[in-house]
Amino acid sequence: MCLPKLFLPKILSATVLIALMALPIGHAAAQDDAGENAILQLQGIVEAWLSSPHADITSHSFHHWDEDGEIPATCATCHTSFGFIEYVRGAMDQAGIAPQAMPTGGVVDCAACHSEASTALVSVPFPSGVSVDTFGSSATCAVCHQGRNAGTDVVAATDGLDEDAVSEDLSFINVHYSPSAATLMGSVTGGGFEYPGRDYRGQFTHVPDFATCTSCHQPHSLEPVAMETCATCHQDADTFEDIRTTRIDVDGDGDMAEGIAHPIRTLHGQLYAAIQAYGSDVAGTPIIYADQFPYFFIDSDGDGAASEGEAAFPNRYSAWTPRLLKAAYNYQFIAKDHGAYAHNPHYALQLLYDSLEDLSGQVSVDMASLNRP
Repeated sequence: MCLPKLFLPKILSATVLIALMALPIGHAAAQDDAGENAILQLQGIVEAWLSSPHADITSHSFHHWDEDGEIPATCATCHTSFGFIEYVRGAMDQAGIAPQAMPTGGVVDCAACHSEASTALVSVPFPSGVSVDTFGSSATCAVCHQGRNAGTDVVAATDGLDEDAVSEDLSFINVHYSPSAATLMGSVTGGGFEYPGRDYRGQFTHVPDFATCTSCHQPHSLEPVAMETCATCHQDADTFEDIRTTRIDVDGDGDMAEGIAHPIRTLHGQLYAAIQAYGSDVAGTPIIYADQFPYFFIDSDGDGAASEGEAAFPNRYSAWTPRLLKAAYNYQFIAKDHGAYAHNPHYALQLLYDSLEDLSGQVSVDMASLNRP
């Protein structure tokens, strides 16, 4: 059978599209087993890609700029294949910023990862100014999955300001979507805000067979590999979140068998509670979080939840102090990497613990029950 061309995004690589149109399964083009297997493999790859977020032509990620008529250079690298290719074939002197604006209407198609420039990519710059040349075949993934800000941006914004004084010069600094590579590299690239005087985990390394992005994620559908692949070593785990990679009772609940995702979730929730307490008691303006830009809003009715109408841009939170901004940045860093427990769990926990500890000097936080990994 042929893939329905109706559903192919319009910038699907011309080479792949021609191949799909010219080589339908069961037609004369498939004269031998090798040819038919190659066609089946190609069809499976494209079908997997079509099911992925990279190919979702209906996504807001590919339509946000429709009214503007072009995607700005700051966004074009990761929101269009044209921008990605131009970025990796260029100087790459500014992390994630394409050489120029790009036309709207595209997706992240085959050419993004399989162009000559992409396959030759070695060194990947990060927002912190650090470049990493050890990604190997994962370099293309790291270009976009690294966030658009780093802890250094928080340092620059808060430098010299009173930690607990509201400043009109401050606004929320958003790491942006899925900073997985920054989490993976930990303190090497400094994706999170790292508190002075504390040590942080560097790159999270695994066994050699699971050292690349595509050893844990299907390269085209982006889905995680089958859990059975991990269960060979992690025999007590039924899900990825059940895998435990520490002997420390980080959240102090006495459960030494739970997967490391659970204390990350616990500390993340505790950090949100501390942020809310600080917003009300120290900054003087109640604060709430919602998973939509610009993420932190004024809790107008004081009920602690994002009620109807509160999660709107005009109601964005503006009573930022340096201490609050640092904690909120780390909260968002973990919130936007849904797989932090797999990418670098100890780095995630260190960021959460230190953010809580910093806020505990101003609001009530039970640090005695927590243990820093």
